Amino acid sequence: MDAAGYPHMQGGASSSSAAAAVASCRAADAAVWDPVPQQKRQRCEGSSSNNQVASTSSNENDSFQVSEPDPMDFDYAENEEEDYYIYGDEEECYDDEGTGYEFDETDFNQQLADKFDGLDLPPGVEATVPWLQTQPTADGLGTFKTMAEIDAEIAKRYEFFKQFDTVEDFSDHHYANEPVGKTGKEWTKRIQHDWKLLEKDLPASIYVRVSENRMDLLRAVIIGPPGTPYHDGLFFFDAQFTSTYPATPPVVHYHSGGLRLNPNLYECGKVCLSLLGTWAGSGCEKWNSAHSNMLQVLISIQALVLNEKPYFNEPGYENYANTDSGQKSAMEYNDNTFQLSCRTMLYSLRRSPKHFEAIVAGHFRERGRAILSACKYYMEGHKVGSVVPDEDEDGTQQGDADVGGSSSSSEAKPPRNKTDLCTGRDASFKTNMEVLFEELLMEFNVKGADTKKFCDEKLRKNKPPAA
Repeated sequence: MDAAGYPHMQGGASSSSAAAAVASCRAADAAVWDPVPQQKRQRCEGSSSNNQVASTSSNENDSFQVSEPDPMDFDYAENEEEDYYIYGDEEECYDDEGTGYEFDETDFNQQLADKFDGLDLPPGVEATVPWLQTQPTADGLGTFKTMAEIDAEIAKRYEFFKQFDTVEDFSDHHYANEPVGKTGKEWTKRIQHDWKLLEKDLPASIYVRVSENRMDLLRAVIIGPPGTPYHDGLFFFDAQFTSTYPATPPVVHYHSGGLRLNPNLYECGKVCLSLLGTWAGSGCEKWNSAHSNMLQVLISIQALVLNEKPYFNEPGYENYANTDSGQKSAMEYNDNTFQLSCRTMLYSLRRSPKHFEAIVAGHFRERGRAILSACKYYMEGHKVGSVVPDEDEDGTQQGDADVGGSSSSSEAKPPRNKTDLCTGRDASFKTNMEVLFEELLMEFNVKGADTKKFCDEKLRKNKPPAA
């Protein structure tokens, strides 16, 4: 990816310029991939309200011809609007309004500010946990919880967050303003059947909320699988069971934040999947009204869309999977995808979808250290998605434990894996990741993640030399 693709991320690696870049990055909009050529997008039809594929698209694969793809087909563009939402040119897309909480430095709780003392970070921080502030006192002034209370509250809500549950208010749902229309008892019974499947068989990495008042509405979050450029990310989807369900599949909208991080997930939120009838590829599983269900849709998105090498999801590109140029293109695509996944993490932290605030705060509190370690590891030259070695609390790499389960700290540690080194990577990857690392460090710190190692490194780096 060319450095010009992230103009607000350019700059040196010094602490002062990094902080300036962070401030600039927060004010600027997210960079997104420009839409790929229209001939690559014809697989995803949008003329029908149910996103059904037109009958003429059945011959699409027969006519599609593609030469060796250039990874830089996925260009980046800058939008000057001060938000993460950027809209694609394909269809009209709407901003999903979220609730964010931002405090000036003068008003920010001192105990939160103490966590950043001595760090070269921009003033103020977005406190995006809605339970940070208590009820107003008698004099009308709000009071803030202590850091210990915040940590305890996050941990408690995360620990008891159910994988499947019902909610009442879904006012921020993408399909909230689209009535389902007239339905019957069979429709209700089928959706209740889907609910039971979700409650019973959801994998540990998927969480779902359904509406008590609107049975047609469902929201899910999928945790990015390990070994992929989506690892540890949170990806949100809104679905609606239409009045014709299950004769037709549900319609699904992806909360993209304006970012195109997969050939099957569009900036405007469209999800291209054969099971949903939005992808006309041959040999793919189609919706079956008797057997297909919402659980199957969610698992398919996780396994088939958020995969190890999403570059080859693009039609025709799989023909180059066994070539050196194809693998190099897939690696470059993964580099870009991981950067966008990091930006999606930031978007989720700052604008958590309704009813999922606890999972967002708790997940990144638990996985923040691992995500930051992965960022560092990739910046050192390793491939995105490769296994990051475990480290001791002081940052020393751990070796394999002996049979007795103990190891001596004086023993030599094995070198980092050299087989996952990434050659020929664009220098802009490290520059962009340094800026994203600073933003993630700040947000994870607020959520109470274990960031001590990285904060200490920053303090040592910024410490003035002895006189």
